[in-house]
Amino acid sequence: MQGKAFKFGDNISTDHIAPGRLFHLRSNLEEFSKHVLEDADETFASRMKKGDFVVAGSNFGLGSSREHAPQIIKIAGVGAVIAKSFARIFYRNAINIGLLAIECDTDAIDAGDILDVDIEKGIISNKTNGALIQIEPIPPVMRMLLKDGGLVEHIKKHGNFKLN
Repeated sequence: MQGKAFKFGDNISTDHIAPGRLFHLRSNLEEFSKHVLEDADETFASRMKKGDFVVAGSNFGLGSSREHAPQIIKIAGVGAVIAKSFARIFYRNAINIGLLAIECDTDAIDAGDILDVDIEKGIISNKTNGALIQIEPIPPVMRMLLKDGGLVEHIKKHGNFKLN
């Protein structure tokens, strides 16, 4: 996967991702996705292109357990969220809906950098500054869920939860 990095700081909450004042849009996730991360960067949704990356510091996705946050990130077309760490419930929701969430050191990534993410090799190549960032391998079961589009889609495809 290759795309541009949009950089955010630490403690980006689910309210930053899915603005609470727009919660009435939760029944129209396509429309809600047009406002993704609006409270952290009001221009993000209009500037990002399909496959671009959200890059953040520590504790991305803290706050409420609403699934709308990772859903609208995925619907907006973000290729992956790359952060130093994730709130546990956000990380779980992301995997469940098929949104790639990668934990790694993001200090060598700046806003606007072009990244090449290879989850098989466990490397993020920063094409802008030449940095190579080692990422934790994505466990096979999680890669399978991501490939199938998330847990629900995996169960629809296989009839139950299968590990291979």
